[in-house]
Amino acid sequence: MDDGGAGQRLVVATERAPAAIGPYSQAVVANGFVFTAGQIPLDPATMTVVAGGVTEQTERVMQNLAAVLVAAGSSFERVVKTTCFLADLADFPAFNAVYARSFGEAPPARSTVGVAALPLGVRVEVECVAMMP
Repeated sequence: MDDGGAGQRLVVATERAPAAIGPYSQAVVANGFVFTAGQIPLDPATMTVVAGGVTEQTERVMQNLAAVLVAAGSSFERVVKTTCFLADLADFPAFNAVYARSFGEAPPARSTVGVAALPLGVRVEVECVAMMP
């Protein structure tokens, strides 16, 4: 996806990630960056939360995030910042193991926060900012 030049704002939508369940876009491309909405562990085909614990949920979140980035024309290699939300910070080691596999040896800047609750009772949500090619 071409960002269309300065001042353009392009909405990203893909069926390979969960459809927005509210008044928001899966991502927006603007000024050479893609800004994703937070991804939770919904199976895009069924729109239900995946079975399992934080490991399985994080795997699905990262798959959803990758699908949105690809639809925007970017990738994990171009991510510069993530914000990660955990319903229980005790889940951090399991979350971190899955997260690390997605970003390899040059991970982006990251903030991880513990929150009181996430949509649909999920354990993890991740959003990011990535560069466009």
